[in-house]
Amino acid sequence: MSKTKHTSETPATHWLRQQKIPFGEHPYDYVDHGGAREAARQLGLDPHQVAKTLVMEDEHARPLVVVMHGDCEVSTKNLARQTGVKKIAPCTPDTAQRHSGYQVGGTSPFATRKRMPVWIEETLMAYPAIYVNGGRRGYLISVAPDALARALGAQPVRVALGHDEE
Repeated sequence: MSKTKHTSETPATHWLRQQKIPFGEHPYDYVDHGGAREAARQLGLDPHQVAKTLVMEDEHARPLVVVMHGDCEVSTKNLARQTGVKKIAPCTPDTAQRHSGYQVGGTSPFATRKRMPVWIEETLMAYPAIYVNGGRRGYLISVAPDALARALGAQPVRVALGHDEE
């Protein structure tokens, strides 16, 4: 076993190990409201390669997950159109936690309490690895985006706002 800094197992890392999906561990000092940008700053990463995991819901309160660049926002209007629903909005923190099983600021797309459809910003797929939350505040994991998409059945969408309006 390696002596690298290790954060104790989370539902996400347990699930990834069960699925035999390789991942790297990247602990950092969690800062309230720092988000993906703060994690990227501390770890010396490109904030565009650090992804945030957002729990949203459609007009029927059906939850879904969006994996988005940490330095971009989601166009909910474009997301609704591309996913075939009328309206999508972010969940309240309590609702997001109820659906995902994770504390806001520590939401991972892996091993969510409720199985939800996952949508990934298509431009994240160009990276050899992306950094997503590992299921705990202050803990990112690096994973190949194609492995994430395959494992979660994530569908690509182009809904990023910001960062040069890709």
